[in-house]
Amino acid sequence: MCGIVGYIGHREAYPVVIKGLKRLEYRGYDSAGVMIYEEGIKVCKTKGKVAQLEELALKEMSTKGTIGMGHTRWATHGVPNDVNSHPHLSNSGELAIVHNGIIENYAPLKEELINRGYVFHSDTDTEVLVNLIEEVQKNEKIKLGKAVQLALNQVVGAYAIAVFDKKNPDEIVAARLGSPLAIGVGEEEYFIASDASPFIEYTSNAVYLEDGEMANINLRKPIKIRKIKDDSLVDPYIQELQMNLEQIEKGGFDHFMLKEIFEQPSVIKDTYRGRLHSDKGIVQMAGVEDHLEKFLNADRIIIVACGTSWHAGLVAEYIIEEFARVSVEVEYASEFRYRNPIIKSTDVVIAISQSGETADTMAAIKLAKEQGAFVFGVCNVVGSSISRESHAGAYTHAGPEIGVASTKAFTTQITVLTMLALRLAKAKGTLSHSDFHRYLLELELIPEKVKEALTTIEKAKEIAAAFKDAPNCLYLGRGYNFPVALEGALKLKEISYIHAEGYPAAEMKHGPIALIDEQMPVVVIAPKQGHYDKIVSNIQEIKSRSGKIIAVVTKGDTQVRELADYVIEIPETSDALSPLITTIPLQLLSYYIAVYRDCNVDQPRNLAKSVTVE
Repeated sequence: MCGIVGYIGHREAYPVVIKGLKRLEYRGYDSAGVMIYEEGIKVCKTKGKVAQLEELALKEMSTKGTIGMGHTRWATHGVPNDVNSHPHLSNSGELAIVHNGIIENYAPLKEELINRGYVFHSDTDTEVLVNLIEEVQKNEKIKLGKAVQLALNQVVGAYAIAVFDKKNPDEIVAARLGSPLAIGVGEEEYFIASDASPFIEYTSNAVYLEDGEMANINLRKPIKIRKIKDDSLVDPYIQELQMNLEQIEKGGFDHFMLKEIFEQPSVIKDTYRGRLHSDKGIVQMAGVEDHLEKFLNADRIIIVACGTSWHAGLVAEYIIEEFARVSVEVEYASEFRYRNPIIKSTDVVIAISQSGETADTMAAIKLAKEQGAFVFGVCNVVGSSISRESHAGAYTHAGPEIGVASTKAFTTQITVLTMLALRLAKAKGTLSHSDFHRYLLELELIPEKVKEALTTIEKAKEIAAAFKDAPNCLYLGRGYNFPVALEGALKLKEISYIHAEGYPAAEMKHGPIALIDEQMPVVVIAPKQGHYDKIVSNIQEIKSRSGKIIAVVTKGDTQVRELADYVIEIPETSDALSPLITTIPLQLLSYYIAVYRDCNVDQPRNLAKSVTVE
């Protein structure tokens, strides 16, 4: 987690760093800090959000220097408080560091440093790292860059760091292993950040450090990148950024989450644009076409993911098995990596991640590759770790997703995986020509149907007002919409803090029905396609026990309407594509319940957007 920003150049660093931290708060927001160099190191840090840091810094420190670093934190080692906040200084006060990640062997390193006379003020692993760097620098009598390289070879864990030495105030040293780090290259200025959003208005050129690389960023010299392990030089690859300023601003919406919900018609279209051609009867994805034999010869497909991406994988399991008739298993990446799974060279592993940096999914990819499997990545962030680590893949083209609770990532991931299933089905002949063409046409119509589903916003507000104080909620779905029930429950938990669970509707009678009473709202996803009659029976079971039923139904439905307390109508589509529509009112419902409960929608407690640590 955590967000890192650094600046060295001709501008005042403080405004650049503060603005950058605000854009990175999706990565963590329980404490924040800033360091400015102006004839000495000045540090200000505090528990709370960047806005609180900004207020404090303007009172307590000069902000005129042209070198600075900042940090917004998601706590791992040590509770969120002023002392544990970053930046951290070495014992001499000459080195400053900001750090995203976990140093797993910090305890023995700390003990050794204490034996050598070092004093620690925080509970963090980061303070151990900056003092280790200082100890190496002092003992070896070397410059900062070499000291960082030698120190990092002694640590175990994951990190993205930026380190500053006041003895050489024209340089910042950055390094990464397992956590993302980008360097913006401007005119006589450099930017360092966890992603490119803090510097997109200043430069369109960026260098993304690869795992195990470090960079010496010096105003007087070109960027020098080296391998941490052996100190060998690496040629910097400068690439043009694929985002713009409008994408990371709210655009008149109250929250990023609401903006991103309403972006779904356009981003779903962006996802299939250039790939889906219904007039020609083809689906074409370069990552699939170039490795089609791998997919066609696969004995099974294993999908690995976490959170919302895992739910997208569950939808894909139904779609791929139905269309392409190949066995699919969906695994939590966090469990897959540790349970000694059976992986064969004939397996295809599909790894799904919005950020492309999810630590557990990255580890699952590496495990699969070691066992000889072919890895196909599905992610949103161009140049991310998963996109580089996979053998092939597909971007979702959803644009930056700032709200911590994922919305447009879910629907664009399903869109990519549906196109994958259709391409395999055509190659294998497992769908008739007419069915294949029908699905192409229906997928092209999805953006307009999502737009229509977004008109349920007023109904979502009404229902949210009625149930904002409910302590619990159940979500039920069947078939393709069972994963949508899981996703709906997750959204409610994430942003409103109401306990919610998703179930296959038929499982109600096997235990959860004991929870049903007149205080229990039950959201039932009941489009008329699929297992409609069965889910009507499930609704009757709930109704007979006085549960409050909120039903998502196909427009014109009469049978469920008679049973439900509240009804949200959505446009009709095929059963397989219905999750792209049914999820929309659930996103709106969760959003407005959170708003009415006065929750921080974009930055829910204890969460961060990009989970780059275990």
